Amino acid sequence: MNKKLAAALSGGAVLVLALSGCSDDSDEKVGAWAKKVCDQAQPQIQKRADAQQTIISTAADGKPADIQAADSKAFKDIADADTSLATAVEGAGVPPVDNGEKLQTDAVNELNATAKAYLDLKKQVDGLDPKDQQKFADGLQGVADGLKKIEKMDQDALAKLQSGELGKAMAKEPGCQKPKASSPGSEPSGSGPAKAAATPSKAPSKAEDDA
Repeated sequence: MNKKLAAALSGGAVLVLALSGCSDDSDEKVGAWAKKVCDQAQPQIQKRADAQQTIISTAADGKPADIQAADSKAFKDIADADTSLATAVEGAGVPPVDNGEKLQTDAVNELNATAKAYLDLKKQVDGLDPKDQQKFADGLQGVADGLKKIEKMDQDALAKLQSGELGKAMAKEPGCQKPKASSPGSEPSGSGPAKAAATPSKAPSKAEDDA
């Protein structure tokens, strides 16, 4: 089996809500808000990490049809997770900080927009023909180009929530910490912000298969 299958992009979308720890104390109300969000966010953060690992695992030795199925499911899972994260932020109420209502509204809108963008990528992947490996590889590159645009949306979605007093409070919550991918062979977790790459796998060309 061709072992040159690789991700079309290096790196991936920064996982929202996953923060490195801070030592400063937060206001009790801010802490309560952060806990409410992070408790609901934890399974969604894990879902995204697992989706990333599925793509990586399939890219190692997957056939085009397997890669297509893995990427499609991963994009759907990440979209679902972002929608659930938006619901969690909205359901927690207005953050008890300056401009809290705007922070909340912006985060919810951006998370929902990111979810829609991932669903659009899923449709793009679903429309590829895995029977023609070269066209399939070219098509995945197009998906990768679209993913680059989504990455910035993902990074910006909760950037403001992750700053200042709210960010410090959220960083202390276990539910907002970096997850460990459930699949074997995942990279060890570190102390920095978590990342969940939805990186489409690159299909082998016929020349590579013949090599």
